[in-house]
Amino acid sequence: MALLKVIELIAESELNWEDATQNAVKEASQSMRNIRSVYVKNLTAVVDDGIIKKWRINCKMTFEKE
Repeated sequence: MALLKVIELIAESELNWEDATQNAVKEASQSMRNIRSVYVKNLTAVVDDGIIKKWRINCKMTFEKE
């Protein structure tokens, strides 16, 4: 039986929400192994002078404990 753990993360990108999600996975994979899934809960953006400057996500990431 596998033991799974869920953590909550916030990540951002200057490109789009998909890139922010990829950044979360990339950063988390440097210290965690066996990442199984990512559930994006919230999407937000930082706006400056009517232009989106940063795209942010709040996500839950599931990984298998060894």
